[in-house]
Amino acid sequence: MGKSEPGSKSFVISKRLVWEAFCQVKANRGAPGVDRQSIAAFEDDVKNNLYQIWNRMSSGTYFPPPVRAVEIPKADGGVRVLGVPTVADRVAQTVVALTLEPRTEAIFHRDSFGYRPGRSQHHALATCRERCWKKDWVIDLDIQKFFDSVDHDLMVKAVEANTDQAWVVLYVKRWLVAPLQLADGSLVARDRGTPQGSAVSPVLANLFMHYAFDLWLEREFPTVEFERYADDAVVHCVTERQAREVLAGLEVRMVEVGLRLHPDKTKIVYCKDDNRRGRFDITSFTFLGFEFRCRTARNRQGKLFDRFLPAVSPVALKRLGQRLREMRIHRKTGHSLDELAAELNPVVRAWMDYYGWSFRSQLFPLLRRVNAYLARWARNKYKRLRSHHRLQAWWYGVLDREPELFAQWRWAPNFYGGG
Repeated sequence: MGKSEPGSKSFVISKRLVWEAFCQVKANRGAPGVDRQSIAAFEDDVKNNLYQIWNRMSSGTYFPPPVRAVEIPKADGGVRVLGVPTVADRVAQTVVALTLEPRTEAIFHRDSFGYRPGRSQHHALATCRERCWKKDWVIDLDIQKFFDSVDHDLMVKAVEANTDQAWVVLYVKRWLVAPLQLADGSLVARDRGTPQGSAVSPVLANLFMHYAFDLWLEREFPTVEFERYADDAVVHCVTERQAREVLAGLEVRMVEVGLRLHPDKTKIVYCKDDNRRGRFDITSFTFLGFEFRCRTARNRQGKLFDRFLPAVSPVALKRLGQRLREMRIHRKTGHSLDELAAELNPVVRAWMDYYGWSFRSQLFPLLRRVNAYLARWARNKYKRLRSHHRLQAWWYGVLDREPELFAQWRWAPNFYGGG
């Protein structure tokens, strides 16, 4: 990375830390930023590139470039703006995130699950499921435009309270105000918020919510429990009255810290199942892509019963179906089966690993659609398979020879016609 020693630098930053940050950025992959430099291109001259980052950060002269704005369609018809920093900026941000992590991990609440080592969305979902069985009422919280609305002064105060490194605070301040570059090249100045998608945003968001939400809720309502994943949170209450009191308090608290609960998406939910006979208008909620509601299941004795359980949400299924259509599998007649499997399997396996965590049967219709697209591909590629009988024979022949060729065949191997 270079031979210069840090003796004359304003700040002491380890070169090894910069290298570890790069390794993490490389593992996470990601798109190029405003300079259009890919990770592969950055790695072509990695020694000099990392030295420049270390040298500028150590001397206090590192200034982040604009963040490339990318619009991602949301299920409700709106768009979410992601900020894509350059590869070099992601490395610099990761240096700060790694520096803050030991301290923040020591103070973060046990029920904060987002973007933390050793914790995952499935951990949050499993905890939520168990608490829904124990407590009858849930507050499904939706913080309106969290990443666009976070107060910079409060964010900096949260960082200052958890580090004695002046350079960490300096660069956090600079990242918070780094402009967004839109698709037409114009720059948008920012005086609030932190770009969703940047390497340092997760730890900053968790720090902010640690003080704004976690500690406040634990102090003001010590008997309630919650799960929080970044800005997405669920609160469990014993009674409807308690739920309404907690929600009223949270509405005030969010305003105090410069945020706002979404008036339409935030709601109180009754966790109705066989053991709960009460009536309430709202009996389901969605958390981390899973819809929690009353579902019929079998106990260990094989008897059917109704239990409040999570499964892939209809909104998530619709989004996955759209992604499947966009892949246009049936049109790729120039591909071989192996090439199709190489393209499809990482995507489908990720769906199965995540959404198959609970009530996997709700995912089966989507997996059958994958099979239907494959059948259409076979018919388009081989004219002799236009006959349903021949197509079916071909399908089960491939399945018999290579039962693990396609990821979805683990759960949905059957032939369902040409789609």
